[in-house]
Amino acid sequence: MTTTGSTTDEGTIELRLTRVLPATPAEVFDAYTDAEKQKIWFSILDETPGIVEIETDLRVGGVQTAVWGPDRDNLFRETQTFVVIDRPAADGVGRLVTESTGSSPDGMTMSTHIDITFEPVDGGTLMTVVQSGFPSVEVRDFFASMAWIGAFDRIAAFLTR
Repeated sequence: MTTTGSTTDEGTIELRLTRVLPATPAEVFDAYTDAEKQKIWFSILDETPGIVEIETDLRVGGVQTAVWGPDRDNLFRETQTFVVIDRPAADGVGRLVTESTGSSPDGMTMSTHIDITFEPVDGGTLMTVVQSGFPSVEVRDFFASMAWIGAFDRIAAFLTR
Protein backbone atom coordinates (compact mmCIF):
# COMPACT_ATOMS: atom_id res chain seq x y z
CA MET A 1 0.00 0.00 0.00
CA THR A 2 1.13 3.53 -0.74
CA THR A 3 0.08 6.58 1.25
CA THR A 4 0.91 10.22 0.61
CA GLY A 5 -0.36 13.42 2.14
CA SER A 6 -0.15 16.91 0.77
CA THR A 7 -1.51 20.40 0.83
CA THR A 8 -2.65 21.65 -2.57
CA ASP A 9 -1.79 25.06 -4.00
CA GLU A 10 -5.23 26.20 -2.81
CA GLY A 11 -4.39 25.17 0.76
CA THR A 12 -6.58 22.05 0.78
CA ILE A 13 -5.26 19.22 2.94
CA GLU A 14 -5.56 15.88 1.14
CA LEU A 15 -4.41 12.29 1.24
CA ARG A 16 -3.83 9.72 -1.46
CA LEU A 17 -3.81 5.99 -0.71
CA THR A 18 -3.50 2.96 -2.96
CA ARG A 19 -3.92 -0.72 -2.28
CA VAL A 20 -4.21 -3.81 -4.46
CA LEU A 21 -7.25 -5.86 -3.46
CA PRO A 22 -7.71 -9.54 -4.47
CA ALA A 23 -10.73 -9.31 -6.79
CA THR A 24 -11.89 -7.73 -10.05
CA PRO A 25 -12.63 -4.00 -10.17
CA ALA A 26 -16.38 -4.75 -10.39
CA GLU A 27 -16.21 -7.03 -7.32
CA VAL A 28 -14.27 -4.42 -5.31
CA PHE A 29 -16.64 -1.65 -6.44
CA ASP A 30 -19.65 -3.74 -5.41
CA ALA A 31 -18.12 -4.62 -2.03
CA TYR A 32 -17.46 -0.93 -1.41
CA THR A 33 -20.90 0.35 -2.51
CA ASP A 34 -23.42 -2.41 -1.68
CA ALA A 35 -25.03 -1.82 1.75
CA GLU A 36 -25.46 -5.52 2.57
CA LYS A 37 -21.83 -6.29 1.69
CA GLN A 38 -20.65 -3.26 3.66
CA LYS A 39 -22.52 -4.45 6.75
CA ILE A 40 -20.44 -7.63 6.58
CA TRP A 41 -17.01 -6.10 5.97
CA PHE A 42 -17.51 -3.20 8.38
CA SER A 43 -17.41 -5.69 11.28
CA ILE A 44 -15.63 -8.68 9.72
CA LEU A 45 -12.47 -8.24 11.83
CA ASP A 46 -14.21 -7.30 15.10
CA GLU A 47 -14.07 -9.75 18.02
CA THR A 48 -17.28 -8.36 19.50
CA PRO A 49 -20.06 -7.22 17.20
CA GLY A 50 -21.02 -3.58 17.33
CA ILE A 51 -23.69 -1.57 15.60
CA VAL A 52 -23.56 -1.23 11.81
CA GLU A 53 -26.47 0.34 9.93
CA ILE A 54 -26.09 1.30 6.27
CA GLU A 55 -28.56 2.51 3.68
CA THR A 56 -27.48 3.22 0.10
CA ASP A 57 -29.23 4.89 -2.82
CA LEU A 58 -26.53 4.27 -5.46
CA ARG A 59 -27.33 6.88 -8.09
CA VAL A 60 -25.90 10.31 -8.88
CA GLY A 61 -27.46 12.61 -6.30
CA GLY A 62 -28.31 9.60 -4.11
CA VAL A 63 -27.10 9.28 -0.54
CA GLN A 64 -25.44 6.62 1.53
CA THR A 65 -25.83 6.85 5.29
CA ALA A 66 -23.66 4.74 7.57
CA VAL A 67 -23.89 4.56 11.36
CA TRP A 68 -21.48 2.36 13.31
CA GLY A 69 -19.86 1.97 16.68
CA PRO A 70 -19.49 -0.28 19.72
CA ASP A 71 -22.86 0.76 21.25
CA ARG A 72 -25.73 3.26 20.87
CA ASP A 73 -23.91 5.86 23.00
CA ASN A 74 -20.74 5.84 20.85
CA LEU A 75 -21.76 6.05 17.21
CA PHE A 76 -19.95 7.43 14.19
CA ARG A 77 -22.10 8.73 11.33
CA GLU A 78 -21.24 9.40 7.73
CA THR A 79 -23.44 10.64 4.92
CA GLN A 80 -22.05 10.51 1.39
CA THR A 81 -23.74 12.08 -1.61
CA PHE A 82 -22.82 10.38 -4.88
CA VAL A 83 -21.41 12.81 -7.46
CA VAL A 84 -19.92 10.38 -10.01
CA ILE A 85 -20.75 6.67 -10.32
CA ASP A 86 -18.83 4.78 -12.99
CA ARG A 87 -19.09 1.07 -12.18
CA PRO A 88 -16.24 -0.85 -13.81
CA ALA A 89 -17.07 -2.86 -16.91
CA ALA A 90 -15.82 -6.47 -17.02
CA ASP A 91 -12.10 -5.57 -17.10
CA GLY A 92 -12.28 -1.79 -17.08
CA VAL A 93 -11.59 1.08 -14.73
CA GLY A 94 -14.31 2.40 -12.44
CA ARG A 95 -14.68 5.59 -10.45
CA LEU A 96 -16.75 6.78 -7.53
CA VAL A 97 -16.85 10.39 -6.31
CA THR A 98 -18.70 11.50 -3.19
CA GLU A 99 -19.14 14.49 -0.94
CA SER A 100 -18.90 13.16 2.62
CA THR A 101 -20.03 14.60 5.95
CA GLY A 102 -19.20 12.69 9.08
CA SER A 103 -19.41 13.02 12.84
CA SER A 104 -17.76 11.20 15.71
CA PRO A 105 -19.24 10.35 19.13
CA ASP A 106 -17.51 13.40 20.66
CA GLY A 107 -19.44 15.71 18.31
CA MET A 108 -16.64 16.57 15.91
CA THR A 109 -17.92 16.98 12.33
CA MET A 110 -16.05 17.12 9.05
CA SER A 111 -16.89 17.40 5.35
CA THR A 112 -14.56 16.06 2.66
CA HIS A 113 -14.46 15.20 -1.02
CA ILE A 114 -13.61 11.56 -1.86
CA ASP A 115 -12.52 10.36 -5.33
CA ILE A 116 -11.92 6.60 -5.70
CA THR A 117 -10.75 4.67 -8.74
CA PHE A 118 -10.86 0.90 -9.29
CA GLU A 119 -8.23 -0.21 -11.83
CA PRO A 120 -7.43 -3.76 -12.99
CA VAL A 121 -3.86 -4.89 -12.24
CA ASP A 122 -2.07 -8.20 -11.92
CA GLY A 123 -3.32 -9.76 -8.70
CA GLY A 124 -6.64 -7.91 -8.60
CA THR A 125 -7.66 -4.28 -8.40
CA LEU A 126 -5.67 -1.18 -7.61
CA MET A 127 -8.03 0.91 -5.46
CA THR A 128 -6.88 4.53 -5.25
CA VAL A 129 -8.47 6.94 -2.77
CA VAL A 130 -7.95 10.70 -2.91
CA GLN A 131 -9.70 12.45 -0.04
CA SER A 132 -9.48 16.23 0.38
CA GLY A 133 -10.81 18.96 2.63
CA PHE A 134 -9.44 17.79 5.98
CA PRO A 135 -9.54 20.43 8.73
CA SER A 136 -5.97 19.65 9.84
CA VAL A 137 -2.93 17.58 8.99
CA GLU A 138 -3.50 15.56 12.19
CA VAL A 139 -7.00 14.51 11.11
CA ARG A 140 -5.70 13.64 7.63
CA ASP A 141 -2.93 11.54 9.15
CA PHE A 142 -5.45 9.69 11.35
CA PHE A 143 -7.53 8.84 8.28
CA ALA A 144 -4.39 7.72 6.40
CA SER A 145 -3.00 5.56 9.21
CA MET A 146 -6.20 4.23 10.81
CA ALA A 147 -9.52 4.77 9.03
CA TRP A 148 -8.59 3.86 5.45
CA ILE A 149 -6.09 1.16 6.46
CA GLY A 150 -8.86 -0.48 8.50
CA ALA A 151 -11.32 -0.20 5.61
CA PHE A 152 -8.85 -1.73 3.15
CA ASP A 153 -8.06 -4.58 5.57
CA ARG A 154 -11.76 -5.28 6.10
CA ILE A 155 -12.61 -5.21 2.39
CA ALA A 156 -9.67 -7.55 1.65
CA ALA A 157 -10.88 -9.94 4.39
CA PHE A 158 -14.40 -9.83 2.93
CA LEU A 159 -13.14 -10.54 -0.59
CA THR A 160 -11.04 -13.53 0.50
CA ARG A 161 -13.45 -15.13 2.98
